Amino acid sequence: MVNENRAHKPRTQAAHRSRRWFLNKALLAGGVSAVAVMGGYVATTADAEEAGSADATASATPSGPPPGGGFGQTIAYDDFVGVTTDGTVLDDLYAVHSTGVSTVPVVRAARAFLGALTDAQKAATLFDVDSDQWLDWTNVDSNDRDGVALRDLTGKQYALGMKLLRASLSARGLRQADSIRKLNQFLGEYEGDTSKALNEDAYWFTVMGTPSATEAWGFQFEGHHLVINYFVLGDQVVMTPTFMGSEPTKITYEGKDYHLFREETLAGLALLRSLDETQLAQALSTAQKSGTDLVAGAGQDNAVIPYAGVRGSALNRGQRRLLLDLAEVYVGYQDEGHARVRLREIERHLDDTYFHWIGEHEDDSAFYYRVHSPVVLIEYDAESPLGYHESDASSSASPSASAAESASASASAGPGGPGGGPQGTPTQQHIHTIVRTPNGNDYGVDLLKLHRETDH
Repeated sequence: MVNENRAHKPRTQAAHRSRRWFLNKALLAGGVSAVAVMGGYVATTADAEEAGSADATASATPSGPPPGGGFGQTIAYDDFVGVTTDGTVLDDLYAVHSTGVSTVPVVRAARAFLGALTDAQKAATLFDVDSDQWLDWTNVDSNDRDGVALRDLTGKQYALGMKLLRASLSARGLRQADSIRKLNQFLGEYEGDTSKALNEDAYWFTVMGTPSATEAWGFQFEGHHLVINYFVLGDQVVMTPTFMGSEPTKITYEGKDYHLFREETLAGLALLRSLDETQLAQALSTAQKSGTDLVAGAGQDNAVIPYAGVRGSALNRGQRRLLLDLAEVYVGYQDEGHARVRLREIERHLDDTYFHWIGEHEDDSAFYYRVHSPVVLIEYDAESPLGYHESDASSSASPSASAAESASASASAGPGGPGGGPQGTPTQQHIHTIVRTPNGNDYGVDLLKLHRETDH
């Protein structure tokens, strides 16, 4: 399919990148005063989620911002290299092949969803398969996005959009995505404004290419704390980068108990606690846990992140199983068949998989860990509070605090204080995670190149 908007899309995408980069620069330069002037959760979030880690080097561009999980500098598709350890891409890691796992359900769901859109909605939603749109995402709460938002869909269109997600994700992955959106609604109510990006329907679909059982295509689902990139080629799937986060993570809302990222937390702790003293000395960082340590977030598509931690080849059989179990928690977001394919790929490189940890390791500690190999990069980061401030006496809350009360609490803590802000005290009530495919295959870029070289 040739996108009728192709002629003007590059300029539009460049403008979006410029706006996002300008916002980020202003926040970094202005600090607390910029947050005060711009106001709202988006300003605070953009400032905080840009802060980087001193424990790894990530460089989207030589003059780019510090590494982080919210805003970086978006690059063009043609400039994409992927996450590497030293700037050099390892070759021959990926291949076009049959997985034996059908993608027909997701192809049909995507066709049905697109078929229900109006011409105007299609014009906003459809992009070429190698569009810059793939890389133009952020986890920050913002309305500056392309595509069609859930809130602008009819009931039928909405149901078909949910069916596309259901075909793409596992039951657990869908439940996680739904819970993230629901707690985004809670946060909007807590902040006193659900009219913009803090609600459960401020999430956008874009589709790259034409849904096909043989040709390359994919879709992106993007919003605050939830970004899914889903590339399809034949019966192969690449579901990275996938960003999932939440603030808060543990709460009772509308009579339902939520505890997001519990499996991710426990699986990380289980592996760390299995290590002996020698292994612990290799796994544990000497750096202190900061308010945000994520290094491979939005805008870090060409990040350089050296290996750190204890290597898989130094683990015993039981520990290697725990490492694979940890990876499976994240891989298990996608549909079960393709999750198994992905896990086998990770297992083949288990000797060269590194496990790295920053911070304490009690049940309720705020910590960071990273799983990193030639074919997978997983980050988990418990971060400082930005919008939600729970009382010490309770982990349950209702959206009764006003926006003014919340802003006052943040301001009294200060940007470096024990409460909120980018260098506040981190907590498990604000967690970010990301999964990537290093060495050039995020967004299925390497597979698309191979496909075009061999089949066209």
